[in-house]
Amino acid sequence: MNARQDDRDAAAPAPQADLVGLLSTKIIGQSQALQYITPYVRMYQAGLNAPDRPAGIFLLLGPTGTGKTRTVEALAEILHGRPKHLLKIDCAEYQSDHEVAKLIGAPPGYVGHRDSRPMLTQDRLAEIVTPDCDLALVLFDEIEKAAPALTTLLLGVLDKATLRLGDNSLVNLEKTLIFMTSNLGAREMGREIQPDIGFQAGAGRSTADLASRLEHIALAAVRKRFSPEFVNRLDAVITYRPLDAEAIAQILDSQIGELQKHVHTRLAAKSFDIEVTPEARRLILARGTSPAYGARELKRTIHRMLTQPLATLVADAQIAPGQRVIADCDAAGEGIALRVESEAPAAHTGAPLVLILDDNEPLSRWLEREVASVGVETAVVSSAKAALDRAARQPIDLAIVDLVLPDGDGLSVAFELVRRRPELRVVIMTGGQLSSEEIAECARHEFPVLRKPFLGADITGLVRATLRRSITAVG
Repeated sequence: MNARQDDRDAAAPAPQADLVGLLSTKIIGQSQALQYITPYVRMYQAGLNAPDRPAGIFLLLGPTGTGKTRTVEALAEILHGRPKHLLKIDCAEYQSDHEVAKLIGAPPGYVGHRDSRPMLTQDRLAEIVTPDCDLALVLFDEIEKAAPALTTLLLGVLDKATLRLGDNSLVNLEKTLIFMTSNLGAREMGREIQPDIGFQAGAGRSTADLASRLEHIALAAVRKRFSPEFVNRLDAVITYRPLDAEAIAQILDSQIGELQKHVHTRLAAKSFDIEVTPEARRLILARGTSPAYGARELKRTIHRMLTQPLATLVADAQIAPGQRVIADCDAAGEGIALRVESEAPAAHTGAPLVLILDDNEPLSRWLEREVASVGVETAVVSSAKAALDRAARQPIDLAIVDLVLPDGDGLSVAFELVRRRPELRVVIMTGGQLSSEEIAECARHEFPVLRKPFLGADITGLVRATLRRSITAVG
């Protein structure tokens, strides 16, 4: 059986291939770019990173909306448990040389130098690490907008991993990954993606050819904007590719899943389920995608076409807890119409029903055979949404839930299932170490934890012990 790493566990880090896989589930369509970043994380975790310099220095380039900033947030989520557990410096705030003082603090002698706290200090770096991982993530967003004084200041940081503040104190950045994002060459890339004149406009080009051309444009823009000393200090210059139709569709599914998770989290006992029909998905994709803006426009479209109308229904008390809201195209096919439905749970008689929630198909099918051997009914699903939909249709007696899911985390799904059916028993599966908070939650809710890899006898024994009375009654 394949053991998978919990994406919130940094104490027992995943192998490099697994780290790439975890990032790829959060950053869709950019697996090639992610291959450049993960080796530096692994070198740091192994203690083999170069001394007296940051653990990694990356310049992320490419068209807007391709996932550059999201990559850093996803890495923070994997290493530290929260996507905002990083230090983000908006370089648009440092467009004049004198504004760099906001980053390092004014030197002694200037009026008010004690009152302004520098942006980049040792204390701030300590605030963005966790007990399980001491690797800090610093993001200089849109670095091309910064004044030359900022890039000159960064030369020492990139070379020696030290920054001298205005009060003459030093900041050590050896335990830091430094990311810089840039839209350099974005206009030229846009013309390359959507040429409107010449022979290229009608000529089909392969994805590899387009990616190579975009990389050439990006590197040329970087060399034109930054000095050779600056460029030579970078560990990797990574060009993100434009997102294709398949990647955009996956991002849509992911964002709809995030919206559903947000509804369950924020509304708790008043939450409801959301179902978006294939026709509505196609309409959202048509309205929310363009080569120029990538996935960024898609997020705004979902907010406008789904989130805002849903908020209106909630505010007007038109959705009861546990109901299902179906989003479909309206009669004219030009907008989204929301329809509220309520399904009565189907009556359940006979053998106990065991729900198996895992997106690893070979493992889930093996589990289904093993669990069915003890005389119970089984239902196998691969996503949080499918599990909640199944629970709405038929009462479940036992849920075997994997901790890492493609559209959420297993504990959140387990809490929602128990909220709907308090007598439900839950078993949590995991291929990694649980955090102290997760261990406490499992103990508080009496969720047994099954650690991968395990034997068939382990799961069948657990099912028998959990459902002993129900199985005996049926027999």
